[in-house]
Amino acid sequence: MKEGTKRKVIKGDGRISLLGKNDSFAPEPPESLKQETEEDLVLNISLRPSKLSEFVGQKDLIENLKICLTAAKERKEPLEHTLFSGPPGLGKTSLSHIIAHEMNSKITVTSGPAIERAGDLIGILTNLEKGDILFIDEIHRLSKVVEEFLYPAMENFQIDFVIDKGPYAKTIKFNLKPFTLVGATTRVGLLTAPLRGRFGIFYHLDFYPVEDLAKIIMHSAKVLSLDIDRQAAEEIARRARGTPRIANRLLRRVRDYAQVLKIKKVTQEGASDTLDDLGVDKAGFDEIDRRVLKLILETYEGGPVGIEAVAASLNEEVDTLVDAVEPYLLKSGYLKRTSRGRMATKSAYEHFGLKYKKEKQKELFEK
Repeated sequence: MKEGTKRKVIKGDGRISLLGKNDSFAPEPPESLKQETEEDLVLNISLRPSKLSEFVGQKDLIENLKICLTAAKERKEPLEHTLFSGPPGLGKTSLSHIIAHEMNSKITVTSGPAIERAGDLIGILTNLEKGDILFIDEIHRLSKVVEEFLYPAMENFQIDFVIDKGPYAKTIKFNLKPFTLVGATTRVGLLTAPLRGRFGIFYHLDFYPVEDLAKIIMHSAKVLSLDIDRQAAEEIARRARGTPRIANRLLRRVRDYAQVLKIKKVTQEGASDTLDDLGVDKAGFDEIDRRVLKLILETYEGGPVGIEAVAASLNEEVDTLVDAVEPYLLKSGYLKRTSRGRMATKSAYEHFGLKYKKEKQKELFEK
């Protein structure tokens, strides 16, 4: 490259950047990880399991997936198109990389919002070799035009594209090499029926129990060279909202405190004090969780209240509450969703030391 010349790089969000000779380009992290530092991103990748045997939790899913992988390898065929759904941080991306590892194939990673035009998708598909894995994160956010191109590619491993315009327009078929599409979504209800129906394997990932999270934390602590006892791991696991990504993030913050305070071994008391300082309480609630529950309990007298009203009162986006806050509150029994809106449960009253308004709740149901 000549001195002073620039090279054009297309980033994941479709923006074009001109880089000089000595500049370097690093792809931007997905939206769900943008709040984490670069060090956190590197560690998050290193803490991921690389093989099916290393994956902790989701026992039924792993057993079924193992059978599908073994059968596909025996037939020497690519794995059927697979869809993973569930809240963020439960292992959908990790499982896609594990599938590529188990099938001894290459994986191409992208996301729904990053594929803006059909031409982008055509370029990705035509570069796939036989048996390769195409992983699309947040697949429910694909545009309608791009999604239509996926249908024949998934079913017949063909793509149809139009060249020229008007009376000279003609359709050209292009044969693709058999590949496996692995999709991940946090909002399976937003997937269109035609796209959902073209996946041969469908798995839903649920929140992890404390025992499984404690195992993950103990393994991650070993990778991070952190001496931690079992009780401390369980304390972190109880506050991790049933999510491995959050468990690993909290573990890294505990490691920071231990390093600065020169603590050689992290105990339950040390982990508890650290998490209290970070604003993560015994139930795993952070600041936004407490704000949501307190608003419903105090301002709306326990509900019911619409999610739009809650979002407006807190000056938050509805999608943020639905995707990041509600799933855990609903699963853990602190919140319930009714036809008239969200309502706080008895557990939510008890958590904040408030008197449960049972008569008020009965009156609402009778109406």
